[in-house]
Amino acid sequence: MAVNYEKLIKDLVMPLVTKPEDLMVKKFSEENNVLTIQIFVHQDDLGRVIGKNGRIANAIRTIAYASASREGKKVMINIDSF
Repeated sequence: MAVNYEKLIKDLVMPLVTKPEDLMVKKFSEENNVLTIQIFVHQDDLGRVIGKNGRIANAIRTIAYASASREGKKVMINIDSF
């Protein structure tokens, strides 16, 4: 069963943000089993999503990596604001 990584990541990030209408999760490329996903959040929510010392961002990446490794894929997640 294929995992919808965009939905998975959006479901993880949504409870963290104060402006959910500004949350966007986009899949940019999938080459050689490497999936690149970009998370866009409002400037005010950037710290909430990254967390102290990047702990929340690392937790999100760990969950995504675990899901991808079951399919033999790798996931790269970038977090940015606008």
